Amino acid sequence: MRVVADARDLDLGEFLRPGDRIVMGQACGEPTTLVQALSEQGRDIGGLATFIATSFSGLLTPAAMDGISVCSMGAIGALRALAKEHRLGVIPCHVSQIGPMIEAGTLGCDVAFVQVSPANADGDHSFGLTGDHVQAAVAKARVVVAEVNDQVPFTYGELLPAARIDCAVLISRPPTEVAPAKIGATDEAIAKHVAAYIEDGSVLQTGIGAVPDAVLRLLHDRRDLGVHSGMVGDALVDLVQAGVVTNARKHIDTGITISGALIGTRRLYDFAHRNPQLRMCTTGYTHDAAVLAQLDRLVTVNSALEVDLTGQVNAEQSSSAYLGGTGGQVDFVRAGARSPGGHAVIALPATAKGGTISRITARLSGPVTTARSDVDVIVTEFGSAELKGRTLAERTRRLIAIAHPAFQEELAREAHTIQQRGF
Repeated sequence: MRVVADARDLDLGEFLRPGDRIVMGQACGEPTTLVQALSEQGRDIGGLATFIATSFSGLLTPAAMDGISVCSMGAIGALRALAKEHRLGVIPCHVSQIGPMIEAGTLGCDVAFVQVSPANADGDHSFGLTGDHVQAAVAKARVVVAEVNDQVPFTYGELLPAARIDCAVLISRPPTEVAPAKIGATDEAIAKHVAAYIEDGSVLQTGIGAVPDAVLRLLHDRRDLGVHSGMVGDALVDLVQAGVVTNARKHIDTGITISGALIGTRRLYDFAHRNPQLRMCTTGYTHDAAVLAQLDRLVTVNSALEVDLTGQVNAEQSSSAYLGGTGGQVDFVRAGARSPGGHAVIALPATAKGGTISRITARLSGPVTTARSDVDVIVTEFGSAELKGRTLAERTRRLIAIAHPAFQEELAREAHTIQQRGF
């Protein structure tokens, strides 16, 4: 293993070959020092291609990635800047597929860029803020370059032995942080309808953002909630410290919060450091259908850009703008809808662009992310529409009822044919 004590001395040309395909740690586990080195040196190496699932650092700009191709599962976070400039290759896939695609070579991985904590007494590093697919990248890569950051928490889960690292770059810098979103009146109204589906002993999966945070704030009167999620944010800390999240009633991983990524601030990272009640797992565990099938009362909460009158969900593209991604939505919607006592909730505001566009729509303006056959509950600030087991005609009536009143008459006209013929 080559140890680089000063990041300014890192020469990626020693490890990378022209045409290499790089898989990088994502979200708050993004190895920002390595990304900066790549932006400075990558063009001279030539032909490099990168995959990163999400990015919040703001470093992956069109200018910084000049001469380097970037692809992802979607335009999530700061990747929207690349998508807007038509510089982002989008691979439509479920989160649960990323690790297996790396293992199979379908998603190329010659080099893994990862951010890790300092080693423990046994010489093993924690992946810190991510579990997801980084282990698959490390296992597949010809070269592993690790950013060893003494400000990254040591979290429990699969570890990275020092012997597997080809180049360790020693740094001390705050990991990327994502501050809690500002919660507005619409978010609070949506959250009240979502929270009605969460009972004592429920197991939660949520994303990050204003609506999930608003939902979690309403749960302080619940008891023995569990968490099994692809990601968690700062709001988890409040619920654990209040004794609301105990994971006590989970049939598996009893007493332990399961997550694939920590997306938050220093408060969350300090909470996670050497916390035995939190386990970081790969997507082969967090999103696996067989694992999720063992969770009763699983309530999954995901977002969307729009929903059509039959229940089809678009969480990716609005007309010509690519704004989201497939992510783990389908994995969790299917699991929540099938869980005994559980629910799969898709939550979204009823309108967009200052109230000028209805997000309950006759026809989607982008692709179908989640099929209507998988959808369970749709929630807006105007209420909830339970769609599972309902006819197409009944679905149109329920969805119109939770659309903004200003659009209900127009939607009713659009729904007339479906209601008359039944499809």
